[in-house]
Amino acid sequence: MKMTKKYDAVVKTGSYTNQAGETKNRYENVGIVMQNDKGELSLLLKATFNPAGVPRDAGRESIFISFYEPKGDKKNDEPASYAAASGGEFVAEELNDEIPF
Repeated sequence: MKMTKKYDAVVKTGSYTNQAGETKNRYENVGIVMQNDKGELSLLLKATFNPAGVPRDAGRESIFISFYEPKGDKKNDEPASYAAASGGEFVAEELNDEIPF
C-alpha cells in the first residue's frame, strides 16, 4: 500500500530569547502523518519521542501535537526511520489493515 506524507507532527519543547531580546519558541518534529490510497490517515511517531519530556502547563496531563504541511523537501529534518520515504511516498509493507489488539 502506498503512503504519502501529508503533515509533520510537531511539539513545542521550550522557548529562548534571541539576540534582539525577542522570545522565540523551540519546536521538535516528532513524526509524520501519512495518507494511504484509500484516504485514511496514520500517525508515525519517532520511536525515541518521549511525551513525558515535553513541558506542560501546571495541572495538565496532556500535550499538544500540532500538524503542519511539510515545508519543501527537508529530508535532513526527518528521522532516519523515514529514510525509506523518497519523494514523500513509500510502500508500507509492515502496516496491516487490521488493528493488532
